[in-house]
Amino acid sequence: MNNALKALFDVADSAAKQAYAPYSKFSVGAAIRTPSGDIISGCNVENAAYPAGTCAEAGAIAAMVAAGETRITEIAIVGLKSNPCYPCGACRQRIFEFSDAATRVHLRDGANGEAITHSIDALLPHAFGPRDLA
Repeated sequence: MNNALKALFDVADSAAKQAYAPYSKFSVGAAIRTPSGDIISGCNVENAAYPAGTCAEAGAIAAMVAAGETRITEIAIVGLKSNPCYPCGACRQRIFEFSDAATRVHLRDGANGEAITHSIDALLPHAFGPRDLA
């Protein structure tokens, strides 16, 4: 794993350790690298009313947009209890909204710690997105 990708996973790990997951005990962190090179993170935040919680990817994307960025170059996703930790369907759609064909989604292989990398198109084929509304 190269140093840039390791740094992205390190930020995702740190975010996962800050997750608020008292109900599921399933902590997730996400770290996004933007075209400017900034790394923006998010963690999952649960709520006693389960549907009101927020996924790590959604939190990272919201923070990215609040920081004035609108493109995901790459995103690393880490689940403290599940590696690899694939994004849910809703988060795949969220990632797609801010991605292009070059965007990479990185997951950590729990067996050996190496990165598993996918394109967003591989994770969400035939996606509905902004181009469909043009």
